[in-house]
Amino acid sequence: MRYLLDTNILSEPTKPEPHPFVLEQIHRHRKRICTAAPVWHELLFGVRRLPASRRRKRLEAYLREVVEASMDILPYDAEAAHQHAEERARLTGIGKSPAFVDGQIAAIAQVHGLVLVSHNVAHFASFRELALEDWLER
Repeated sequence: MRYLLDTNILSEPTKPEPHPFVLEQIHRHRKRICTAAPVWHELLFGVRRLPASRRRKRLEAYLREVVEASMDILPYDAEAAHQHAEERARLTGIGKSPAFVDGQIAAIAQVHGLVLVSHNVAHFASFRELALEDWLER
């Protein structure tokens, strides 16, 4: 694996007019992409909040048949928790307080040596030694 995809990247293919470069990159790197358990939670939670509809069924099918079926979902485990605690303490000490879930996602990418792909690069910019890419800015 090489890339850990954030929620906004994994959601892009479900849009009425998805960004072509994102689709191209997902297809190009399909054997080298994964996501994180906190991202999986965000995706599931977002769909579960929708009322029963064709859109909800389509999104549930995408999550089940594309995301879950084709990529690893990396856990927030003890090693990630340790990394997260270290970075959270460092960032808090310099007056920054990123969202807890962003810290979890960043830590999972860091401990696995993955490039985090997100359109919210600013949310992750303060994390040390975190490789970032934004496929929506190409």
